[in-house]
Formats: sequence, structure tokens, C-alpha cells
Amino acid sequence: MKRTYHKWYSPNLEKEMELLVFGHGGTKVLFFPPRMGRFYDYENWNIVDSLSTKINQGYIQLYCVDSIDVESFYNNFIHPVCRIYRHAQYEKYIIREVVPLANKMNPSSHLISAGCSLGAYHAVNIALRYPYLFCKVVGMSGRYDLTKNNGCFQDLLSGYQDSEVYFNMPNQYLKNLICPRIIYELNRLDIILAIGKEDVFLASNFLLSGTLRRKEISHNLFIWDEEAHKAKYWRKMVEIYI
Repeated sequence: MKRTYHKWYSPNLEKEMELLVFGHGGTKVLFFPPRMGRFYDYENWNIVDSLSTKINQGYIQLYCVDSIDVESFYNNFIHPVCRIYRHAQYEKYIIREVVPLANKMNPSSHLISAGCSLGAYHAVNIALRYPYLFCKVVGMSGRYDLTKNNGCFQDLLSGYQDSEVYFNMPNQYLKNLICPRIIYELNRLDIILAIGKEDVFLASNFLLSGTLRRKEISHNLFIWDEEAHKAKYWRKMVEIYI
């Protein structure tokens, strides 16, 4: 399997960022790591190996990006305004730096957004906000409103709300979406949500699925046995859904 490491100074984040690319061609896949995760986690957890056949045969090329969750949503030492602002900078890094790198390395016009746990939030949020960039989005074990308490998972914005928060929480902004052009673009997406039936984020997935259904936006919601919020389940999910 072809594996390349990339590191550069990000002008959008004002720090050095790293990522790993697996494969030589095919559909490009932006793979966001789980909560506070790193760009090498999916390789270390053998999740990349689960995709090795598709990667080696040139069906997909995997871009395992890094996260800055510890500087944004999980940084309790800064005000929530700063947390969501840092997240916005991360989004710009992905759109303005990582996507152009992928396009330079691979001429395929097809791009998938995927992730597990908080990575599913990143994957789904960016695909819903920029649907014209993607052909498919896969959210596994995801949480789609970070301002809600879910079991031991707390509101990551400490009760704060503003327009920037609103437009970054799929379960908030999607229900009020009325623009026909954006709805058309969303219907072009192959939207896949996968969640365990005992996962604390199950209700969040039902809510997002229900909103998509009411907007007549095609998608699939797959419910797995048990909690399914672990690497051993994600290894199986990626084989099926990516």
C-alpha cells in the first residue's frame, strides 16, 4: 500500500499540520479522526488495513487528517466564542489547504467525507455545509449537535449560542433549511449514518435522519447492535460504507 506523510505550516491555523495519504488513486476520502484524535489513529487501530483491498486496487485514496479538537471544542480554558472561532479556522484549513492538496495529488472529481465519533461530526458538518464539494458522506458513531448534553458527554460550548454555533450544528441549522439549490445539492450526496443501538448518540442520529426525511433528502441510517462505538466496529463499518 502506498503511504505518504505530509506536513506544512498552515496559514489558516498558524501552526504546522500533518496528515497521511494511503493509496495511489480512485475516489478521494477525507477521513476525520475521532474525539481529540490524531492523523495516525486509524492506521494504528488497523482501520486503514480494513480498507487495504479498495486502496490497493485503486478504488479509493485515503487522506487521514489531523484534528485540533483540544484547541477548539475541548479547550475549556478559552471562551466558547474562541472555541467555535478556532473550529472555523480548522474548517478553512480543510477547505483551502487539504482539499487543494488532494486535488493536486489526484485528479478524480469524486470526494468522500468520513469520520468516526467526533470525526463523524466533522465529516457530516463539512459535507452538509459544502455539498457541492462531495459525492458522499459517512458518519459513524456521530454526534450532530455539540451544544447538547448526552450522557457523560457534555455541552462543548458551555451553554453559549450565536449564529456561528448555530450554522455549525447540523441538528440546528438543517431543520430550517429552505433554499432549493442547497437541498438539490444535498440530494446529490450519498449520505450514510451508522450508529449502535446502545450508543448515547443514537437520538442525535434519529433527529438528523428525521430532519433529512422531512426535507425529502435521501439518506440511509444503519443501526448496529450494541454500542458499536469502538475501533473493532469501525473496522467493519468502513469496509461496508466507504
